[in-house]
Amino acid sequence: MLSFEKNIGRTIVYCSDRVGNCLFGRKHSPNEGLPIVVVDEEIYRRLQSLVIATVDKFAQMPWNGKTQMLFGKVNGYCDRHGFRCPDLEDSDSHPKKGTLPAVKTRPHLPLRPPDLIIQDELHLISGALGSMVGLYETAIDHLCTWNVDGQQVRPKVIASTATIRQARNQVHQLFLRDVKIFPPQAINIEDNFFSRQRPPSNEHSGRLYLGICAPGRRLKAALIRVYLVALSAAQQLMDDGYDADPWMTLVGYFNSLCELGGTRRLVDDDITTRLSKMDKRGLAKRYLSPSGIGELTSRKSSTDIPKILDALERKFEVLTAEERLDRQKERKEQKDKKQQKLNPLDVILATNMISVGVDVKRLGLMVTCGQPKNTAEYIQATSRVGRNHPGLVLTVYNWARPRDLSHYERFEHYHATFYQHVEPLSVTPFSSGALDRGLAALFVSLVRLSGFEFNDEDGASRMIAENFDHPDLVASMEAIADRISQSFQNPDLREEILYQLHGLRDKWASAAKPNEAGTRLQFKASSRGGTTVSLLKNIAQDPDDYFACLNSLRNVEPASALIFVDQAPDNESDRLPEPFTS
Repeated sequence: MLSFEKNIGRTIVYCSDRVGNCLFGRKHSPNEGLPIVVVDEEIYRRLQSLVIATVDKFAQMPWNGKTQMLFGKVNGYCDRHGFRCPDLEDSDSHPKKGTLPAVKTRPHLPLRPPDLIIQDELHLISGALGSMVGLYETAIDHLCTWNVDGQQVRPKVIASTATIRQARNQVHQLFLRDVKIFPPQAINIEDNFFSRQRPPSNEHSGRLYLGICAPGRRLKAALIRVYLVALSAAQQLMDDGYDADPWMTLVGYFNSLCELGGTRRLVDDDITTRLSKMDKRGLAKRYLSPSGIGELTSRKSSTDIPKILDALERKFEVLTAEERLDRQKERKEQKDKKQQKLNPLDVILATNMISVGVDVKRLGLMVTCGQPKNTAEYIQATSRVGRNHPGLVLTVYNWARPRDLSHYERFEHYHATFYQHVEPLSVTPFSSGALDRGLAALFVSLVRLSGFEFNDEDGASRMIAENFDHPDLVASMEAIADRISQSFQNPDLREEILYQLHGLRDKWASAAKPNEAGTRLQFKASSRGGTTVSLLKNIAQDPDDYFACLNSLRNVEPASALIFVDQAPDNESDRLPEPFTS
């Protein structure tokens, strides 16, 4: 339960206990609630001991000067609202309001920066995203480093992953650190402290992989039959009195939204119709209602995903065959949406979104449409089933795809050794392409967040020749050059990077010069009037600008526009390759 307190500018989270027994309810803590802060502005000012975030927030560092407060860069404190920094627009004093006394902002020394960084799912920080993250990590590492008795102390970084290869190279590119693997290799390979290898038994469940390939038949036809058999067989076990709840929810995994969309139509139509007649084929009939079919894809909004995960936690009741049929008929005829939400899911169709963060322990059945793009994704996705109960993974291969056919032909050996087939990840944060896209953002981030001179919006206009020797500016440029030269282990590269940074500094200073129009340079121009101009540009609108920066790391690679025409271009014949002659 949320409540916004206007006078103190806080969103307070209370326990929803209406009896009043909880210490975090309104009765016991009317002005405190749970020690949780969820709004960005409040996180900057309250500075909690633990901050949970995604790497997507890195892109806001050049745009938002208040992010420096996360690194302990504060210059004031207000007893009512929290810490201050130059970029924060707030009054230096607040009058008395109600029970709140009058307060004034008092000076405050900088705080100790974060000294522990935990990166979960390290294998996801790869490719174009990993390259940009490695670039911004230069600023993160520099801002988190502090001096103790004249010695620089960097933050400790702990990263976890279950599927990775060539971790030393990836960690070096991302964090410029050496790797110490924990736990180290032990004497007994079957026990590595975090996991223990046991033979499948009644007490210790396992996961069974089954490959299905139907040469000469369409993939959709094979999927229909696999879905029918899996759903109907689970219903038969439930009707026979077994607790078959782990296999009553079928998880369908797909490599693309196109394949998922086609199967969704099949589940809504063909599979639902045929399931109601499976008793004629010797299995149990089953009714699928629209409320029992869900998706876990990027097409769902962030507000719908928690509801879907809650629905996956609901279990099927063990009923007799007659009770089960009556219950399914009722579900089929339900029209009340509130009542439909109480039903468990029969089918959940998902893309690789399910491979990270979905920890529903009751799931036990998955059907994979084709071989996933890489082995790490295959391991992560299929690990969602068979956690607390025996799991069954049915992989339906497309015989028309050579890669799928190859995996099917060596199915047993591949699955017995698939941890050996995990592909190495590519991270190139300081390649020419990454520097073209992110060097300016990194430069602005460090200059703006390292101190207070360039922190506020008007700080962009202070990049003048008199400030070229400013300690924050010089230290930022040297930190970037040192990081890149150490990453490549090439000291000669340092001068080349400094040359590029001096060019960016001069371009910045040129934009900061007063002009005839009387405008003032800001990092992000104010929308209140036309007297300011922006140093930073949106990379989607001005990709060729020197200071074009990303607003988010969710879409690092730009989309390609396609233009459909009715006829071929006039010069199409000139672009065709020459025929091959022997």
